[in-house]
Amino acid sequence: MGGRPPRVGFVSLGCPKATVDSERILTRLRAEGYVVAGDYQSADVVVVNTCGFIDAAVEESLEAIGEALEENGRVVVTGCLGARDGGDFIRSAHPKVLAVTGPDQGEAVMAAIHSALPPAHDPYVDLVPPQGIRLTPRHYAYLKISEGCNQSCSFCIIPSMRGKLVSRDPDSILREAEALVQSGVKELLVISQDTGAYGVDRKYRTAFHNGRPLATRITALCAALGELGVWVRLHYVYPYPHVDELLPLMAAGKILPYLDVPLQHGSPAILKAMRRPAAAEKSLERIQQWRREVPELAIRSTFIVGFPGETEADFQMLLDFVATAELDRMGCFSYSAVAGAAANALPGAVPEAVKEERRARLMAIQETISARRLQRRVGQRLRVLVDEAQGGRAIARSAFDAPEIDGLIRIGKAHGLSAGDWAEVEIVSADVHDLQAVRVAVG
Repeated sequence: MGGRPPRVGFVSLGCPKATVDSERILTRLRAEGYVVAGDYQSADVVVVNTCGFIDAAVEESLEAIGEALEENGRVVVTGCLGARDGGDFIRSAHPKVLAVTGPDQGEAVMAAIHSALPPAHDPYVDLVPPQGIRLTPRHYAYLKISEGCNQSCSFCIIPSMRGKLVSRDPDSILREAEALVQSGVKELLVISQDTGAYGVDRKYRTAFHNGRPLATRITALCAALGELGVWVRLHYVYPYPHVDELLPLMAAGKILPYLDVPLQHGSPAILKAMRRPAAAEKSLERIQQWRREVPELAIRSTFIVGFPGETEADFQMLLDFVATAELDRMGCFSYSAVAGAAANALPGAVPEAVKEERRARLMAIQETISARRLQRRVGQRLRVLVDEAQGGRAIARSAFDAPEIDGLIRIGKAHGLSAGDWAEVEIVSADVHDLQAVRVAVG
């Protein structure tokens, strides 16, 4: 290498939880004197962080590994797909990889990199920023509060890959959050596989942060995060009864009036087959209660159509559920068998054509709902966070929209704005997914 520092290429796939794992590995690499390469050719070794949740993700991950092997030849694999069959699944497809590890195995990844590419001795390790190396824009960051999941959903293999729920110590979470805010982060996106269950494994025992007692519980954690003066947005929150305790924090402006709730279906029979923890009618009651207490609350969810055994009557129940719930944002997936999932053994496979037809019908209903709910925003003044700005135009988000998955607010005559800026805007029009706005002079 001619005395130059060792260079590591990095490919990060999958969900925000995988992104956090990647950020932690990148931070370790930088701290140990490695340089992150921007292309395969200049890298001495390449790390591929994989996803293995659905077939499409598996295919994407295998293709990424194959491309890295072809372009570079020295590849370390990590992530969810690495946990499949103890790594043998990947090795059978790509026997030339140097090492395979599973998710949340940063130490094992670093050991594999050390073996393939020993670190250079670097006296400047303290130059690594305290917030670590991140893959998101400077103004927002994902904050992972736990690993694994205690649910046993029949369509999901995440617990077999990431294990049972393991909640982080709240002091560790808050110290990370404080470092992120000090670095300029203005929005914290709280993530885990089951955010509402945070602390269950620790029996909600008391911890301490800056000498103050703090219960290891999602409400206590959110209250503390709300004191940092930035947007706090919650993702992957099951509709447990204790989630109701978060509503006063939303009403008081401590955390955003936004909930990402994975509801999955509206038919009791399908929910039972999915092994979901909440019944549809109770979810509807809870949604209605939430909106009574926090009228501005934005709710996002995802659903699966074409699950084994789903009849037309079951699907109609889902349509009725969505029409009644009137969710602000919604995603929909056609059921895809995942190797190792219990749902694979269920009878009543739904033909692919029927799955796609049902998905289209469901999304058509949701588009009507979305357009109607967004139309209510016309004439409102909102505080927004700018994600992009160029040529006098900007793209921003309000408190009601998460990055990358929800809608956008397009601002005209936005000269002077930059990514990460706050802006006051007035909504002037709406379409099915996005809003148009003009900047409002303040003061």
